Amino acid sequence: MKHENQIKGLNAYMMLIFIFVIIALGIFLVLRMPVFGVVLLVIAFFMLPGLSIVNPNESLVLTLFGEYKGTMIETGFWWVNPFMLKRRISLRARNFNSEPIKVNDKIGNPIMIGAVTVWKVKDTFKAAFDVDDYEHFVRIQTEAAVRKLAGIYPYDNLEDEDAKLTLRDGGELVNKQLEQEISERLTIAGIEIMEARINYLAYATEIASAMLKRQQAVAIIAARTKIVEGAVSMVEMALEQLSKKKIVHLDEERKAQMVSNLMVVLTSDKDVSPVVNTGSLH
Repeated sequence: MKHENQIKGLNAYMMLIFIFVIIALGIFLVLRMPVFGVVLLVIAFFMLPGLSIVNPNESLVLTLFGEYKGTMIETGFWWVNPFMLKRRISLRARNFNSEPIKVNDKIGNPIMIGAVTVWKVKDTFKAAFDVDDYEHFVRIQTEAAVRKLAGIYPYDNLEDEDAKLTLRDGGELVNKQLEQEISERLTIAGIEIMEARINYLAYATEIASAMLKRQQAVAIIAARTKIVEGAVSMVEMALEQLSKKKIVHLDEERKAQMVSNLMVVLTSDKDVSPVVNTGSLH
């Protein structure tokens, strides 16, 4: 398998002076020796297309009659064989922000997921000749990698409580796996992945409302559990302090009534209106 072969051209400034000399000589000879003059002018004009400029973070892939000759990446003004075909390929870092696509997660829930990828061309030979259109190839393979990643993990652990890693909570671990998956797919095109991460993640529209209600229910249950635990501790402490300080003696029936009242007050989600008893306990 071929790889990038870096080459250098000739100094274009010297060649430009040489071409101007040939043109001047050709014009001079046209008046005296027309045949030689015309030949020199034709040679000069054939040499002009060989002048090339390589900008920073840019490259020129050179082929001669279908054969790859090398890649020029050194910046400057160069001259190469004018019969060579030159293809300019940028070596700058580029972003690809994929549109959110609908896929199924590990447990089959439809979700919308998108990713942003930072990439650049590392091997110009592979980018130019091993794939048809390397920019289109990056887009297609990135979306394929996102689809595969979404099928490996669940969106969250509401339905899969044993899931140690989810798309929503995976963070850098999920992004690292996405980056590795995209890198493996784009190696054939000579592309280097500098960074890849999920930038959009949500349930699909048809189940978003139902999942939101489910998440709210789970949150309410968790909050209620904490409230009940705290209320029981407070009631236990109140009974213990009343008994310890001998403020009032309560039989089992009155203890039960007190516990019931305190639990209502402490666990209610609305303000409670107290009833004050100014008579005896009975």
